[in-house]
Amino acid sequence: MNDLAPLLTPAGRALLDEVRGTAPADELAVATRLRREHPADLVSAALGQARLRQRAVAKFGDEDAARMFFTPNGVEQSTRASVATYRARRLKELGVTSVADLCSGIGGDAIALARAGIRVLAVDRDPLTAAAARANAEALGLSGLIEVREADVTEVDTAGYDAVFVDPARRSAKRGRIFDPEAYSPPLSWAIETALKAPHAALKIAPGIPHEAIPAEAEAEWISDGGDVKEAVLWFGTAPGAVRATLLPGPRTLLGRGLPDPEVRPVGRYLYEPDGAVIRAHLVAEVAEDLEGGLIDETIAYITADELHATPYATAYEITDRLPFNVKKLKALLRERGVGILTVKKRGSAVEPEELRRKVLPKPHGKAEATVFLTRVAGAPTMLVGAPA
Repeated sequence: MNDLAPLLTPAGRALLDEVRGTAPADELAVATRLRREHPADLVSAALGQARLRQRAVAKFGDEDAARMFFTPNGVEQSTRASVATYRARRLKELGVTSVADLCSGIGGDAIALARAGIRVLAVDRDPLTAAAARANAEALGLSGLIEVREADVTEVDTAGYDAVFVDPARRSAKRGRIFDPEAYSPPLSWAIETALKAPHAALKIAPGIPHEAIPAEAEAEWISDGGDVKEAVLWFGTAPGAVRATLLPGPRTLLGRGLPDPEVRPVGRYLYEPDGAVIRAHLVAEVAEDLEGGLIDETIAYITADELHATPYATAYEITDRLPFNVKKLKALLRERGVGILTVKKRGSAVEPEELRRKVLPKPHGKAEATVFLTRVAGAPTMLVGAPA
């Protein structure tokens, strides 16, 4: 699929409506039937777009995904709608009325910004991607707020816009996922230089960025949605040096307080597993202080405490047993407890959860549930057994 134009015609749109929801197993039969009345290329394009729309539901929801136009890379790399909406809300609260959205892709962030009432210049150098962004603005009734421009973002004048948003490409066809920020397209250094010229800016980056690569002028925010870390954002024109972890839905935001690493203490009655955004933001100490807890190991992001405290930033488990790493002992314990449903989590262990599950529950019979943590306690390989508190 290298041209959206045929799908934007009345015939193309009608065909898209006809193939909507086609199951993969039915595609061959549907294609054979439709090619009797429509050009083969158009049928193939419509079925391909239908597949992309089905994949996009997880990010954009049923209603929007059914009307939007996608490219394979666009589905893979676009921002989840909940995250884009949260970011647009933050920009709106900063008083931003116009944004230059550089590396806009198929327009996911531009859509969220426009729905917040912000005027957007969406720029992408790929013709097909820009065409998809333009089609999406029209399909969602946002053309009046979104201008799509096919251009190299490094050549775009952003003067006159209240804010700049940059989402550099972090994948390549040859190398796959890119971890070096200077290998982004465009490089992070260029994005930072551009951000510093604007009243406000937000740069979307990979969650694994080294903290030492974050400029002093930026606020760093890690965002998770439903417990999964989605991205990190460098904010300019907000609170230089601040660090935050934001959990969606909510949002719930934990601000860094510059605390030292928590002390290591013996495993107590409760074990807390911090949200991934908290861990990426290096804010485990803040959560541990709020829980009146400590770490089970100086290198492991599990918090232990004697009391149960409610917190949105970590999941609590009540620990019933602590064992040195020993598969036979664990198997015997689970059999004694009648455990037939087992969740295995690991941090600081080379053992794969599925491998352990097969060994200790080869033929589950019991109805009880348990959670096993493969980890280290004060440096020693340990298995902690418990259940959600």
